[in-house]
Amino acid sequence: MDWIIELLTGESVAHTLLVLSLVIAIGLGLGEIPVFTVRLGIAGVLFSGLAFGHFGISIDGHIMHFMREFGLILFVYAIGLQVGPGFVNSFLQNGIRLNILAASIVILGAVLAVVISIVGGIEIPVAVGLFSGATTNTPSLAAAQEILGGMAEIDSETLKYPGLGYAVAYPFGIIGIILTMLLIKFYFKVNVENQARLFQQIQQENAQRPIWMDLKIENPNLNGLTVEKIPFFDQMDIVVTRILQEGTVRVVTNETIFYTGDSIRLVGEKSKLEEMKILVGSVSEFNLKDISENLFSKRFLVTNKEAIDKTVGDLRTYYGVTIPRIHRPEVELTPNNSVPIHYGDEMHVVGSQEALTQIEKVLGNSLEKLNHPQIVPIFIGITLGVVLGSWPFFLPGIPSAIKLGLAGGPLIVAIILSHIGNWGAMTWHLPKSSNIIIKDIGIVLFLACVGLHSGDQFINTLVNGDGLYWMACAVIITLAPLLIVAFVAKGIYKINYLSVCGLLAGSMTDPPALAFANSFSSSSAVSIAYATVYPMVMILRIICAQLIILLFI
Repeated sequence: MDWIIELLTGESVAHTLLVLSLVIAIGLGLGEIPVFTVRLGIAGVLFSGLAFGHFGISIDGHIMHFMREFGLILFVYAIGLQVGPGFVNSFLQNGIRLNILAASIVILGAVLAVVISIVGGIEIPVAVGLFSGATTNTPSLAAAQEILGGMAEIDSETLKYPGLGYAVAYPFGIIGIILTMLLIKFYFKVNVENQARLFQQIQQENAQRPIWMDLKIENPNLNGLTVEKIPFFDQMDIVVTRILQEGTVRVVTNETIFYTGDSIRLVGEKSKLEEMKILVGSVSEFNLKDISENLFSKRFLVTNKEAIDKTVGDLRTYYGVTIPRIHRPEVELTPNNSVPIHYGDEMHVVGSQEALTQIEKVLGNSLEKLNHPQIVPIFIGITLGVVLGSWPFFLPGIPSAIKLGLAGGPLIVAIILSHIGNWGAMTWHLPKSSNIIIKDIGIVLFLACVGLHSGDQFINTLVNGDGLYWMACAVIITLAPLLIVAFVAKGIYKINYLSVCGLLAGSMTDPPALAFANSFSSSSAVSIAYATVYPMVMILRIICAQLIILLFI
């Protein structure tokens, strides 16, 4: 039995792996246990690590430091790839008002954390931990700890404070969001079914999803012209897919000549298709799809490296097909000829059976290949992130050089690479399943190490120290911004209640709160608002946590 004691208490590689594995496995199990329908989720790993640390079961400090930083890098890099494609789009196109309100919750919480630190006599490392825990945002905790770890004047004991503050504040962070939703519902006497119905009505009225329309060419100015010579199609993002000419339906290519009396199928946004009636002609009496006996449509995945960076126009010219839609993560395009093809695109292609067979070979269409990530780009991205994070630069008002660190560098690089999409035959695309695995492995390693490092002080701080006082401060950091913004959103801006719930859950990047809000209704309003604010909020919380450390410590 001596070998078991040595395995549990020694400093071998086996001991390190055993402790980390036990902390993570027990923590994930703990996170699935519901407490009044609320679960800790992945944060259970932190509390598991605190318990192990409290009973003196830990690992070598140097290994712990490496595993914590390595986990942090994996996590923020995967987060960057996940939120990057929708970051700018979410702010500019999917609800500026919602994003401003969500940003207000973040900034108010950060300001309150600093004020409480100054007025309440709480050290900044604790305050930033309270800020992260009260808003249930683990990446901001990771960013704060990484910045603290790079300061020469910070000792190992001070490094424990953010983790302790986070653990004390986290439970009410979840409860506070749910409580705010219920208070708003009660105060404004909300009828959830009516709110869901109103949201659906507005969505249908403002739908921008591409649709089709068959028009008869009546404008004599179009007679004898090809698609390439008619500029307003590309300018209005309209795709011409089929033409009924001399009793036969064909795919429209760049060489197809239009004549007065022909019927054409257009794909694009509803409002723009209505404008097309003025430029082309009236609605056709024929449904071109119903009489397209020689045409077929199929969806293909772009998984062939040779197809990357070809354009839609190239495919139309060389293969005689049309491509009315392209699906990319978080977006559906109606592509014109100049749109480049990206790895992982799902393309809706229309053409003859022979043409579809040929183009499938060009595009690849291998689901197995798509689900198998390229490893080299992951480590190139991490390398660039580490270099950027280690690059010192100066800001006005801050006397010493600052660095983005191992949280900021990989995050920014991942966001940039996710927009680039491809670099020659190399793709930065990461399948969703692979992204989730990398992200979750990174965060559980980070949380396990934070818990093990801080566990020896947690119970003593909570029972004999300032733990209860910290908890009361965290309640203020959680509730005050949520209540203020929720009342402004619902009372002043009259935003749909379900969207307000999504806004609140998204502003805290909190999946349990999202699940609770979704239990109100099957409407997509909650999820849409959550997804709209999530990318911006995630990045803003990381920046705020770092600024609190840099400006006030």
